[in-house]
Amino acid sequence: MKQLHTIAQCKQWIEAAKASGQTIGFVPTMGYLHEGHLALVNAAKQENDLVIMSIFVNPTQFGPGEDYEVYPRDENRDLALAKKVGVDVVFTPTVDEMYPKETTIQIVPGAQKNVLCGKSRPTHFDGVLQVILKLFNIVTPTTAYFGMKDAQQLAIIETFMEAFNFSTTIRRVPTIREEDGLAKSSRNVHLTEIERLEAPAIYKALQSGQALFRKTKNTAQTIETVRQQIETHTSGKIDYVELLAYPQLTPIDAHTTEVIIATAVHFAHTRLIDNIILQIEDEEHVSNDDE
Repeated sequence: MKQLHTIAQCKQWIEAAKASGQTIGFVPTMGYLHEGHLALVNAAKQENDLVIMSIFVNPTQFGPGEDYEVYPRDENRDLALAKKVGVDVVFTPTVDEMYPKETTIQIVPGAQKNVLCGKSRPTHFDGVLQVILKLFNIVTPTTAYFGMKDAQQLAIIETFMEAFNFSTTIRRVPTIREEDGLAKSSRNVHLTEIERLEAPAIYKALQSGQALFRKTKNTAQTIETVRQQIETHTSGKIDYVELLAYPQLTPIDAHTTEVIIATAVHFAHTRLIDNIILQIEDEEHVSNDDE
């Protein structure tokens, strides 16, 4: 396994790989790898000749007072895990390498960023698209792999790719969970012992919401059920519970075929997100009413 530190090194490797006709699967990460990241690698290995992973904690997607400085980092551990699962190249640029000079050019997502996490993190997805554009221009992958836990991010990236005619294919990979249902996340290490015991209640609440929505097709009742269960079974503070059409992230209507039930919950030292995505049959009626 190679470790590349500079953009020039990465581009040189990519050019050689493509010159020999090999396909490239790309797994962008912020490091502190867990089974969710490794599932992305496994998917990439199945569909490509070579797999490249980036490890870069991107400062532009963190707002003031967020956890950029304390975001978990362990490069040696990450490199060992990447090698173990068969990554061919790990790209580990510094902040100065990725952002050598300030720019006034901005990439601003559309209405998709005004709900869910974007509502309380107004500049977050600007930074996500900035780094994704840079990474895709550097790596020019055949296919890129993203986990469904970050569903809003994935929806915005898919929209970005389609709107600007990127040649890279985006693959969705299901959320990887602990045995008790908690979504795997690098931020889980910041949970206290009590919070870790409480945290699986988030997914259980989403499952209850899914069952209720399948039965009633009532948005408001579903949201209230999820909210009540999280408030009852955790000490976390709810940022949001929403039910929207996916990947549009708009209110559901008669034409909606796929919906997301999503939540974010603040604990003392970290913020957890989770979601469930489900299909709606064409003949089913969907209600936004409180009845």
